[in-house]
Amino acid sequence: MSIKRFSRLLAGLAVTWAACFTLHARKDERVREYISPERIVWTQEAERISHPEYLLREGNGQADLTNSHICVMKSSDTAHPAILLDFGKELHGGLQIVTGMPGDHSPVRIRVRFGESVSEAMAESGSKGVTNDHAVRDFEMTVPWLGVRETGNSGFRFVRIDLLDSNRELHLKEVRAISIYRDIPQRGSFSCSDERLNNIWATGARTVHLCMQDYLWDGIKRDRLVWMGDMHPEIMTISHVFGHTDVVQKSLDLARDITPLPNWMSGMYTYSLWWVVAQRDWYHFHGDMEYLKQQREYLTGLLEILLGKVDEKGFETSGGGFLDWPSNANKPAMKAGTQALMMMVMKAGSELCGYLGEKDMAKRCKDCHERMAKAAPAVAEEYYKEAEAPGEPGSKQGTALMVLAGMTDAQKADTQVLKTEGARGFSTFYGYYLLQAMARAGDYEGAMEMIRTFWGAMLDLGATSFWEDFNIDWLKEDVARIDELVPEGKKDIHGDFGAYCYVGFRHSLCHGWASGPTAWLSQHVLGIEVVEPGCKTVRIEPHLGNLEWAEGSFPTPYGDIRVSHKKDAKGRVITEVDAPEGVRIIK
Repeated sequence: MSIKRFSRLLAGLAVTWAACFTLHARKDERVREYISPERIVWTQEAERISHPEYLLREGNGQADLTNSHICVMKSSDTAHPAILLDFGKELHGGLQIVTGMPGDHSPVRIRVRFGESVSEAMAESGSKGVTNDHAVRDFEMTVPWLGVRETGNSGFRFVRIDLLDSNRELHLKEVRAISIYRDIPQRGSFSCSDERLNNIWATGARTVHLCMQDYLWDGIKRDRLVWMGDMHPEIMTISHVFGHTDVVQKSLDLARDITPLPNWMSGMYTYSLWWVVAQRDWYHFHGDMEYLKQQREYLTGLLEILLGKVDEKGFETSGGGFLDWPSNANKPAMKAGTQALMMMVMKAGSELCGYLGEKDMAKRCKDCHERMAKAAPAVAEEYYKEAEAPGEPGSKQGTALMVLAGMTDAQKADTQVLKTEGARGFSTFYGYYLLQAMARAGDYEGAMEMIRTFWGAMLDLGATSFWEDFNIDWLKEDVARIDELVPEGKKDIHGDFGAYCYVGFRHSLCHGWASGPTAWLSQHVLGIEVVEPGCKTVRIEPHLGNLEWAEGSFPTPYGDIRVSHKKDAKGRVITEVDAPEGVRIIK
């Protein structure tokens, strides 16, 4: 082979290699931020740890030769020091460890434990539901002499580091959290005369922001997955806080693409129903017709299957599907709730097919909805006869869906079920729909009190994001906060409680489905209601209840709406609105 021909061959291979590399490379849409710990919660063998306070200094991620401001941990044959750090808030990401230069140049073996609570970071593997599902939270590793090591990929606030090697020194210049998130603007805002509600709104927004990773996840420690039904409250929060973002469409498409018909999304019948509702609500807020057109084939195919699940008299025939975990053993709630959800789907399907020009399918969905509406009184009557007591798991969830579908009188449901026993029987996922049902009944003040009581209790226990599950009955015990070591005589709110598939430390303390109050407060207290798809027409109708004032912003495809509501001396609400061009405001 000639030199010229060989050179051409090499050039061709280089082009091919570059093309392959370009084809498979994908830019991470997220950013990394390094965060120093805020406090040292606990140490073991404290006399063997010098200058732990240096770890609270702001770092730069660079090892250096001065070996100054170093935290030194020294072990013996029998004594192995450890330290527990608090980074101040729930984070998604990992850990950066910057080391100094002890006399021994060989790597040092350590154990790292991540925790969403102090007690989880202190827990031994196998105790109280500790798990490495979806993300490894407890592992051993080595760190170099005078270098940097990054590790971990989980949701956490607390990190414990143990020196495992005997008769060694570990020189720690820095231990910083690596926070990984989408750097997108928070366009929606909310502020009112009740600081507790302000904190709840902001915590819900932050909870969902943390879950907006490669895809829209359910949780950042456990359930780092796209669960279709769980996404719906997250989509509502995102629409009120961040506006249009590709991560929602990417996740809706993933659920579609990995679930060829006639399979059910996430393996659950009702979660395919939620996909239709989510598509309708996403289009309603953002008006993205090009995206909606991409759903035509799957949407009409799914609706064809679902139409076969409703009989001639308007009864959904499955006998009940999964709503949320607390409802799972409540058969009357599951049956009535699935009937209600199917009614909501038929209405949403009719609307979407109308927008797409699928007239025949739109009419068939509308006709099915009308048949179901005629069957609704009988379903509601049977439900009220067989339903569990209002405070029992599932009863409020099934009732709320019936209200939202128009199957039962909202005020009756609110008085007899939703408000009974206060926040008992609420759940973090379906709490959003319970609040929506109370709003249908005009009980805005009662709903705000539920928000203060139920979601506020998590804040009282040290939460900086909302949890996968919470039960107001847990507070009957004397419980410790998540940011403290559990004192003797107290229960551990993380390790000693939980139910269903999230018992003890398996329980995620950052779950996007729990963010419902954020969307609800923007929609009902600020009173921002999208009337025409794409926010072409928006109604402003505030409900301040016992609040003196409320103000905030709401993202639209045309720009942000800003509203301010304030009561005058006579208690009348004075409203000011600043809306972008292209949005018609009605009051």
